[in-house]
Amino acid sequence: MVGAVVWGLLRLVSDEEGRQQQLSVSSMLRLGYQFPAISVLILLSSIGFLLGTYAFSYSVIFSFNSSGDGHFWRFITPIFLHFGLMHFAFNMFWLVVLGGKIERGAGSMQLFLLVLVIGVLSNIGQYLWSGTDQFGGMSGAIYGLLGYCMVIEFEKNQDRYGLPPALYLFMIVWLILGFLGMLTLFGFGNVANFAHLGGLISGIIFAMISRIIIKQ
Repeated sequence: MVGAVVWGLLRLVSDEEGRQQQLSVSSMLRLGYQFPAISVLILLSSIGFLLGTYAFSYSVIFSFNSSGDGHFWRFITPIFLHFGLMHFAFNMFWLVVLGGKIERGAGSMQLFLLVLVIGVLSNIGQYLWSGTDQFGGMSGAIYGLLGYCMVIEFEKNQDRYGLPPALYLFMIVWLILGFLGMLTLFGFGNVANFAHLGGLISGIIFAMISRIIIKQ
């Protein structure tokens, strides 16, 4: 299942690049070379999906570090844990859509650092609000990428990433529905709403800082 999802995501990246050829091992390697940040993030999330879905007892060692035991990597590792195929596929789809735009326009290092830093901040926000370390998923970082793209594009009506306004509206409505409890009601499980909100705010702030630095 994971292989099929990753294969589909690579096809999506290929389509984003305007290529229609059949994916092969060589084309997968080429896409991995062209999009190293997305490739590494998908790989780590695939491992997190297998742990979170099929080996949950082992995944707890990658849950948020709430005990102060010195395992500092656990401030970031929850973003790679995914609980169920839909959870994994949904987040990876938006990683490819949003992350692909940023990696192509700003570079692999900037995308990778954005995901990691926003991921840490969204994890901290979710833990501080909920009081539990049992959460996971990259959706907080995804909302951070959304906020980042939104500020960059809306400033002076730029069309840098080519994302339709309806996409931003959909994601904001999804965030609101989460806070209203509608997503849980419709069977989407427990949603880390404050990870989403914290990620969105972090992405907006980083975009504003980026614009200030560029102007200077």
